Amino acid sequence: MDWEKHGVKIVRAGELDPNTTQSPGMTRAAAITNARTGASKLWAGTVVVQPHAKTGPHHHGELETVIYIVRGRARMRWGDRLEFQAEADPGDFIYVPPYVPHQEINARPDVPCEAVIVRSGQDPVVVNLDIETPEPVNESEGEKPFHPPH
Repeated sequence: MDWEKHGVKIVRAGELDPNTTQSPGMTRAAAITNARTGASKLWAGTVVVQPHAKTGPHHHGELETVIYIVRGRARMRWGDRLEFQAEADPGDFIYVPPYVPHQEINARPDVPCEAVIVRSGQDPVVVNLDIETPEPVNESEGEKPFHPPH
């Protein structure tokens, strides 16, 4: 095996690929993909969520997701009616199992939330759900969804 060519790959911070699905208030960049590194079972990248941005209720099908909070504070809501919630700070990991209805929110009104995301597959699965969120709307602050409903 040619380990130099088929071994460890390093994707530098300035080499992340912004040519991935983008949504208002949220900037994603792919690091570990099949095209970039040859990964076949994982996808990894970064996300920056602006203040007052949140997703619509959704799930990611059979994919497992891990989110590592680098900066800011993330609020997660989950459940059939998004009735459960918890917040995560820098250094915290969030695990989202397959098919769990959830919503991500930047819990800080003043700073972006920056995170690293790892998924158990390459497909960008987002299944938007018709669930009313208990999360308050903050229209006066220019709130923007970052997984807008289709």
